[in-house]
Amino acid sequence: MYYIELLLSLVGSLILIVCVLVGVAFLTLLERKVLGYIQIRKGPNKVGLMGIPQPFCDAIKLFTKEQTYPLMSNYISYYFSPIFSLFLSLLVWMCMPLLVKLYSFNLGLLFFLCCTSLGVYTVMIAGWSSNSNYALLGGLRAVAQTISYEVSLALIMLSFVILIGGYNLLDFYYYQMNIWFLFLLLPLALVWFASCLAETNRTPFDFAEGESELVSGFNVEYSSGGFALIFLAEYASILFMSMLFSMIFLGGNIFSFMFYLKLVFISFLFIWARGTLPRFRYDKLMYLAWKCFLPFSLNFLIFFLGLKMLLFTLI
Repeated sequence: MYYIELLLSLVGSLILIVCVLVGVAFLTLLERKVLGYIQIRKGPNKVGLMGIPQPFCDAIKLFTKEQTYPLMSNYISYYFSPIFSLFLSLLVWMCMPLLVKLYSFNLGLLFFLCCTSLGVYTVMIAGWSSNSNYALLGGLRAVAQTISYEVSLALIMLSFVILIGGYNLLDFYYYQMNIWFLFLLLPLALVWFASCLAETNRTPFDFAEGESELVSGFNVEYSSGGFALIFLAEYASILFMSMLFSMIFLGGNIFSFMFYLKLVFISFLFIWARGTLPRFRYDKLMYLAWKCFLPFSLNFLIFFLGLKMLLFTLI
């Protein structure tokens, strides 16, 4: 019986990962189409009907190109960091609270924080092992940025843990049956969204890939498969952050069709931000993290603690 349950969990995980990868493929197509219409031009429209099979053509092109290795690179870490990057961004999906035979995470929020914290190392090692000044600078920028925004992300998460009294993502579904947290905590939702943009290295916070000054940032030496894996990892984490935003703020009924519409809408907001906003200056980005978001999330944390203490004294 134990082996059947284990097999069901493994098959469920495999199906989930395949679905995430297909979602990532079509998220790239959505991004190119939306950016096209924002810039008053067409997106991909040559391959197949309205360019729909374009992501698969991109994947075939990238994975069949010749892989190049810089002569002075640290080969093992250079080779494995994109693989670990994708592995971590897919592993974090395991805390998605499905009620069927998968994994039951009572500590789903902690698992998410652990996986996103480990994601920093892959970027840092990718930048360092390329043995290129541009890549190293991009990697260092990305690490500083991600660590800065992770602090406010963790504090916002902690305030929710105090609010709902548990680490399980399913609790968000039960607590939002009558009213979404978005209406109660709109400022917190906006800070969370901005932190998610910074955490996934997206515009206006894409300093790891500042094309104007760092060529392409930490992935400048990567080509073909390695570049494709870094790309996949980034978009998988965007999808996951959209899913988490929908769970926390927009009512977490994961078995309704509306939930996935919300998820797509949040992903669209990521793309919209990219098409609309210019890149921040680096010192302003750090100022925003430490002088604005950190005090804000700390204040909310203290507010929730006080609220909880007040409720306990009243009861």
